[in-house]
Amino acid sequence: MSARSGGREHPEGVAPGPHDGAAPPHAAAGSGGPGSRPEAGTIDDANALAIQRVLAATPVLVGIGRALDVIPGMAPDLLLHAGPPIDWDRMSGPVRGAVIGALLYEGRARTEEEAVGLVVSGRIRFAPCHHHAAVGPMAGIISPSMPVYIVENAAGGTRAYATLNEGYGKVLRYGAYGEDVLERLRWIERTVAPVLARALELAGGVDMKTLIGQALQMGDEGHNRNKAGSALLGRVLGPHLVRTAAPAEALSQVFRYLAENDLAALNPVMAACKATMDAAHGIPRSTLVTAMARNGTEFGIRVSGLGDRWFTGPAEVPRGLYFPGFGAEDANPDVGDSTITETAGLGGFAMAASPAIVAFVGGTARDALASTLEMYEITLAENPAFGIPALDFRGAPTGIDVRSVVRTGILPRVNTGIAHRRAGIGQIGAGLVRPPRACFEQAVQALAKALAP
Repeated sequence: MSARSGGREHPEGVAPGPHDGAAPPHAAAGSGGPGSRPEAGTIDDANALAIQRVLAATPVLVGIGRALDVIPGMAPDLLLHAGPPIDWDRMSGPVRGAVIGALLYEGRARTEEEAVGLVVSGRIRFAPCHHHAAVGPMAGIISPSMPVYIVENAAGGTRAYATLNEGYGKVLRYGAYGEDVLERLRWIERTVAPVLARALELAGGVDMKTLIGQALQMGDEGHNRNKAGSALLGRVLGPHLVRTAAPAEALSQVFRYLAENDLAALNPVMAACKATMDAAHGIPRSTLVTAMARNGTEFGIRVSGLGDRWFTGPAEVPRGLYFPGFGAEDANPDVGDSTITETAGLGGFAMAASPAIVAFVGGTARDALASTLEMYEITLAENPAFGIPALDFRGAPTGIDVRSVVRTGILPRVNTGIAHRRAGIGQIGAGLVRPPRACFEQAVQALAKALAP
C-alpha cells in the first residue's frame, strides 16, 4: 500500500463469498461458458476474457424470495451491509440507523436502545452484501426476513440479489427507522413482494439487459434516474399482475407502487449489474474492476485478478444539490453498493444518455456528456447493448481497467444520493463524487506483486 494513500487493504472478510468459499464457476479460456478457470496468459488475454463475460451476460429478473431462504450464507443473526467490511464501532450514522431499523423490523428489538445493546453484545454479525452475491443501495442493510429480487445470468452461471426499493426520502436505506419507515417495509414484505413475485412467475422473468438498454434510450442512466426503467418494468409486469388473482385493493397498491416510485427499477438493475460483473470475477491476471462499493466510511474496489480482497480509501462527501434546509455540513460521506452500476457501465458512465439527471445531482447537460466521454479513457470496452443516443448510439464505456485509472489519473465518475450524517433522518440530496485514488494505487501495487517472477 502506498504510504501516502491513506487507504487500507482488506482481506477476504468475515463471511464466505457467493460460492460459499469455493472458486466461482468460470469458463476455460476462450470458451465463454461455465467450466474451469482460464489458464494463465497475458494481462490482455485475461482482460479479453473478462470483458467478454461482461458483454455476454444475460441478466434476467426471475423472482422474489425471502433473504434467509435464498441468499447464500444468510443466517438469522446476520445483517448484510453495503461496501467493504466494517464493524459497528466504525459505522457511520446512516448505516447505524439502518441497522437499528432492521433489528426493529425483524422483531429482535423493541427500542433503539435494545437494538444497540443487541449489537454491542456481539449477538449480531455483519458482512458485506458483496460477500453473499447481493447488493444494497445506500446503507445496504439486508436482514433475514426482507424480500429480495433474484437475478440470474445464465451465460455466466451467476445469480445476484437485492432488496425492493422503498422510494425517496425518509427510508431505511438512508438511515431512518421511525414507525412509518418500518410500516412501509412491512407493507413491502406482506403486500408488494408476494404480488410481484407471482407476476414474475407468470411472466417467466424480465430480461433486464433489454430493459436497461431501452431505458437508456428513454433518458435514464440506470443509477439515480430510473423513471423510464421503472415505467418499463410496470409495463412488462402489468398484464401478469392482473392475472395474479390478488385482491383488488392489493393489486391497486402494487400498481401505485410501480407508478409512483421512480426508483422501483433501481434495485433489480443493481442485481443485474452484480450478476454481470461476478461472471468476470476471479480471472487470474485480469485488471478489470468487478465491484465498487462504499460503507459510509470507506470506498472500496475489488479487481478480477486479485480474488476477494478489498482495496479502500476514505469515502468522500458528494458535491451536489440539497433538499431545503440541508447543506454539505449535514452530509454523510458516500455510501452504498449502487456504484455496481458504474462498474457495469451505467450511472456516471452513461450520463450522456440522461441530460435530465443534472437537475437532480447538479451540473449541466454538457457536464453529463463530458462525464461519459471521459470514462472511455479508463474502460476496456463499449457495450453495444447500452447505446447512447447523444453519441450516435455508441455503446456505454464499460469495464474499468485499474491500470488505466492509475496511468491517466482519471477517476471513475459516480452520481449518488446523499444521506444525513446522523441516524434517523434520511436522504437530504443527491450529487456527484469520485473514489479515492488510493483504492486503485493499492490494487495496481498488489497486481505488480502478484505477477512478479
